[in-house]
Amino acid sequence: MLIVSMSVSVDGFVSDRHGDFGWSAPSEEVFGVHLEGVRQLGGYLCGRRLYEAMLVWETDPSMRADEPRAQFADAWCALPKVVFSRTLDRVQGNARLATAPLAEEVAAALAATDRDVSIGGAALAGAAIELDLVDELRMFRYPVLLGGGTPLLPPVSGRRALALVETSEYGSGVVRERYRRTR
Repeated sequence: MLIVSMSVSVDGFVSDRHGDFGWSAPSEEVFGVHLEGVRQLGGYLCGRRLYEAMLVWETDPSMRADEPRAQFADAWCALPKVVFSRTLDRVQGNARLATAPLAEEVAAALAATDRDVSIGGAALAGAAIELDLVDELRMFRYPVLLGGGTPLLPPVSGRRALALVETSEYGSGVVRERYRRTR
């Protein structure tokens, strides 16, 4: 199953007008949910900006300041990643640059594991949604209005039916919504 799992404002943005996403720093409770989610994945496809933002988990020892963060770093480092970029000529760690079109890379990632694969970065996830490749949306909705910025969901060319399969509310006010594609 291909999953999009991202933090989003109530009005649907993953970053504000200046590209800042500091408002989505997870509470310990939500961080634990992210840790468990990464542990369950068999692969991750990401855009360049997300890859660069997450690279600190592989390169910065201070990210291992406590046991949950060390566990997340271990899980993230072990996870095979495919990076989509027009500007990078190399990547680090357990990652490779995408060489095929998105649909082919998604198919290859799913074929390489018996686990779910996640795709992240708003533009890349949006392209996968537009190609109807995404099976599940997991939105961590933060109680903030940004009024503009980078939208999580792209305009789509046609109606896409989804079923709400789960909601979870956390002490920080974050609500996780899981939607599965229906056919």
